[in-house]
Amino acid sequence: MYKFFAYLDRMKYIKRWSLMHSTTNENIMEHSQQVAVIAHALATISNVYFGGNLDANSIAVKALFHETSEVMTGDLPTPIKYFNPEIRDAYKSLERLANERLLSLLPSQLSAEYAKIVMDDQSEEHRFVKYADKICAYIKCVDEVKRGNAEFAKAKETIFKEINAFKRAEVDYFMGNFLPAFSLTLDELDV
Repeated sequence: MYKFFAYLDRMKYIKRWSLMHSTTNENIMEHSQQVAVIAHALATISNVYFGGNLDANSIAVKALFHETSEVMTGDLPTPIKYFNPEIRDAYKSLERLANERLLSLLPSQLSAEYAKIVMDDQSEEHRFVKYADKICAYIKCVDEVKRGNAEFAKAKETIFKEINAFKRAEVDYFMGNFLPAFSLTLDELDV
């Protein structure tokens, strides 16, 4: 009996934004799907408009799996995760160990294939997942602020600055052309 996929199914129980009051709870399974959609879009934008040669489907799959370690570690809030270099490095090591443990729950042939997805943290594809991850955090802030939750106002400002610091044409294109619609109501979207 192999337990890898049963563990991944537990992503629906790992809540995000644990240090902040949210009007809508978000788990890492939902988050990973949103990151996959946006990472795919960023890669496609790169290919269509900016001469990229990315495998958008591969990037989407890596995005679906980008939080797998958290079924073992939980979601460590960003302010803690990046409090100082020692904590950041220790957490990276913990994530790596958790992913290795998860991969050990597969037959060896499958483990080798999934390691290419789960353990990738240096490739250009991974960078696109990180861009999408940050955009999704910003979308969460936009949604919470739209609902009147001032708890996310400062995070919204901070994350927006981080996104601008990427200085990536694909990210800028998405932010300028698609992000404004996330502030609309259903009636406004249906026009």
